[in-house]
Amino acid sequence: MTALTQEEVASHTRTVVQGLEALRNEHNSILSGINTTLSSSHHPPDSNVISEKAGILQKSLDQIELGLSEAQIMLALASHLQTVEAEKQKLRAQVRRLCQENAWLRDELASTQQKLQASEQHVAQLEEDKKHLEFMSTIKKYDADVQDSESSMEEKKDKSDDPVVDLFPDDDSDDRGAAMSPTPPSQFAQQVNAGYEIPARLRTLHNLVIQYASQGRYEVAVPLCKQALEDLEKTSGHDHPDVATMLNILALVYRDQNKYKEAANLLNDALAIREKTLGENHPAVAATLNNLAVLYGKRGKYKEAEPLCKRALEIREKVLGRDHPDVAKQLNNLALLCQNQISQEERRGVPKEELL
Repeated sequence: MTALTQEEVASHTRTVVQGLEALRNEHNSILSGINTTLSSSHHPPDSNVISEKAGILQKSLDQIELGLSEAQIMLALASHLQTVEAEKQKLRAQVRRLCQENAWLRDELASTQQKLQASEQHVAQLEEDKKHLEFMSTIKKYDADVQDSESSMEEKKDKSDDPVVDLFPDDDSDDRGAAMSPTPPSQFAQQVNAGYEIPARLRTLHNLVIQYASQGRYEVAVPLCKQALEDLEKTSGHDHPDVATMLNILALVYRDQNKYKEAANLLNDALAIREKTLGENHPAVAATLNNLAVLYGKRGKYKEAEPLCKRALEIREKVLGRDHPDVAKQLNNLALLCQNQISQEERRGVPKEELL
């Protein structure tokens, strides 16, 4: 038997109701005629048969009334079910709309969170920029002193500006005591910058430190270096080439102050950072090795300085080629190292035959 739809059931029920109503009317008509016959004579010959027929018709009429009542209930139930189905469809439509609105709100929330995160990062960057500008504003008062000294420093340039001259002094020069001789600006800058370009954001500070260090104003140069180093480590992390550059600068300032231990620690730290970030054969690594060799040479530790100077030479020959000027300077440094080492051994009484 084929399953009927709700509409088909309702349609068939209405047809049945119409039939039952017609049948009821017919039964009422027949029953009325029988009752009239029974009432016309008090004792008709077949009165029992007529009474029995009347009873049967009455029972059939009662069944018809029951069927009509059930049909009406079915029609009412079908109408209710249609209403419920309509409400159900309406609720489904609302659910779909709410799901779409929920998805849209999720997209809006994600977009807003991204914008908020970008805004927070921008605010953090602005705060760092503000701190940097505040720091730079604190050192502007020294700009006039630097500008005034530039002309006088240009007049004092001589052969001491050559970074390979007197890098490894004789032992007699170790008796300088507290008398410090500042490194000239061009030599200081070349020792710091060799193989690595100073970033634009550090260039002004770098030039200021070089000027103050070359004038012997270490009480100004050292705090500038330390503050810049602290800011760099906060923004870029410790293992960054800019941090290594600032460590190099501060180490050379300490070297000019005869603070060799502090300078050696800073240069070793800078060497580790540059080897890690730039590679072991980068020219900046060679520059740091050369600065360490110079530092040991100034203390008369020529045996410790020699392997550093040789490694710097190997890097520069490998990267720059044997005919490069920096290779020639490194060879000159190594020659001065050997010359001072021989002089030191001669003063200790070692025969020249053993030295050779």
